[in-house]
Amino acid sequence: MLGGHCAARLAWLGLFVAALGCSDDSSPADDDGGGGAGASGAGTTTSGQQTTTSTTTSGQSTTGTGGTGGSGGTCAPIPTCDGALPDVGQERDWIHTTNQITAATGFANHRGRDMIYNPGDDIWVMAKFAYGVFDDDIQDEDVDIYLNRDCGADWELLGTARTTDDGEHPTVEGVEDTGGWVFFQAPSNLALGEGRHRFLMVVAGDLSTTDVFIDIVQPGTPILVTDVDGTLTTSENEEFTALLTGAIPDANPSAPEMLNALADKGYRIFYMTARPHFLVGRTREFIDVHGFPPGLVHTSLSLTGATGSSAVTYKTGELAMLAARGLVPAWAFGNTITDAEAYDNGAILPLQQRIMYQFTDDMWNARRVDDYAELLPEIAAAADPVCP
Repeated sequence: MLGGHCAARLAWLGLFVAALGCSDDSSPADDDGGGGAGASGAGTTTSGQQTTTSTTTSGQSTTGTGGTGGSGGTCAPIPTCDGALPDVGQERDWIHTTNQITAATGFANHRGRDMIYNPGDDIWVMAKFAYGVFDDDIQDEDVDIYLNRDCGADWELLGTARTTDDGEHPTVEGVEDTGGWVFFQAPSNLALGEGRHRFLMVVAGDLSTTDVFIDIVQPGTPILVTDVDGTLTTSENEEFTALLTGAIPDANPSAPEMLNALADKGYRIFYMTARPHFLVGRTREFIDVHGFPPGLVHTSLSLTGATGSSAVTYKTGELAMLAARGLVPAWAFGNTITDAEAYDNGAILPLQQRIMYQFTDDMWNARRVDDYAELLPEIAAAADPVCP
């Protein structure tokens, strides 16, 4: 998803230094902050609005896309949603020459905002469209929106939306309009059912794309939350050094196995990192490369990430968003005092399932674990799967 790695690495270097300089506490023990146009007939509208169509194109489904039941004491796998992409047609003319120049001179770094909803909620599909080292967004350009319902075999062309000007659209689900966003409200007759759905957002001018994953679940659905840097990666600042070399960070021993064991028990996975917003793609790549279970990815919405008290505020707000939908994590994983404080603010219980990896929390009383392998027998011994 992140093209132009050399330029991206230079950009992150500057942003990382800026983030450390502005943070409340820059200690490593602080936090982890440190494509084409659709088929003919899809309408376009003025900025911030959209039209809808019902075109369906064929793709390929993935295996293991259930949500209830399973064999051998496990639940059906969480869908990976990695089937074939739809035929999105040919490039269309750019609306603005300035945006065409921006796209031609910088790598695409678009990123979707994954969301979790209850049945009957208004569903917003949101993504930011930007290019290059300076993350220049494109405003007032067409983006086609495709739906892969239930991660199945087919894609539906829902319509076309325009990217926004700064502040044009009201804040939605905590996402402020900083320009270059698409805020697409799914029509009420779309009738998305419970499960996992993938949306593909396609810039009409150059066929560049980004994904948005949306889970629709009942209140009370089992869920866990995990930090990424230092909790799943082998050090707090490893993403910084890995980005400079183009590598994907290593994973802590037994971390994928531990999260997969909980996914087998029916827990949805919410990856919550205070990384900068433009690192959504690399975060998803890290999850995929190391075999972590599929889940929703939330970064901060900042270009510099969140550290110190800002990280606590960000993560506390994310947990409040889940709680408002009847989703209180039963397990939480972190590695810093900011993680521990946010999890305490979120009233995640029992304390034995508030896990701090190789970190002693003397303030909020989370449980220290030095090797995720020690959790595997405990997870396996849990009474029954909690399949939704």
